[in-house]
Amino acid sequence: MGLIKQTANEAPRVEGRAAGRDCASLCAQLRHSDAEARRWAARDLVDCPDCSQELVDALQAEQDASVREVILTSITRIGDGIAVQGLVACLRSEEADLRNEAIEAMKQLPEAVAPIMLGLLMDEDSDVRIFAVNILESLRHPQVEAWLLQVIDTDDHVNVCGTAVDLLGEVGGSASLASLQRLKARFAEEPYIQYAADLAIKRIQEN
Repeated sequence: MGLIKQTANEAPRVEGRAAGRDCASLCAQLRHSDAEARRWAARDLVDCPDCSQELVDALQAEQDASVREVILTSITRIGDGIAVQGLVACLRSEEADLRNEAIEAMKQLPEAVAPIMLGLLMDEDSDVRIFAVNILESLRHPQVEAWLLQVIDTDDHVNVCGTAVDLLGEVGGSASLASLQRLKARFAEEPYIQYAADLAIKRIQEN
């Protein structure tokens, strides 16, 4: 392990990836005081699929944006159930940056996210339902339109439906028109829903 000069109160600093590269050592380095050591560990842990939980735990605690970015990349590349559930937990974080980073990561995991999408869209927390719709924005999956239609046909929260309608205007087809009309009737007193639904209908009919 290569060390560099340190001041009296600093922990030893690991140069690059000179420390042990086995999975156990990499997991331990996720808690190193040096951000560079944590960044290298997070990067190399992509080859340790059994270490998803360690990466998820590190993601929740990491304050360095550059390290967190590498952790998210490794989590996304591993993409197993633990990784996806770790990203779902981030949707409930009070930290906006972490929530947004989780949303972007989940957009890259269409096959892994698809089995839990209905659950997210029916979550008791309306903010989580809105974040789930945000994930659908770039989730390349054939069920996206069907999921959005379920939202506007069943969800009672105006902001959740408004977010879904905005996206339907971009990805919806003729199959969305009846649901959009029903939504207008359900929220007849909500000006934004009327405006957004009319705009979505116009866009769909023009395409």
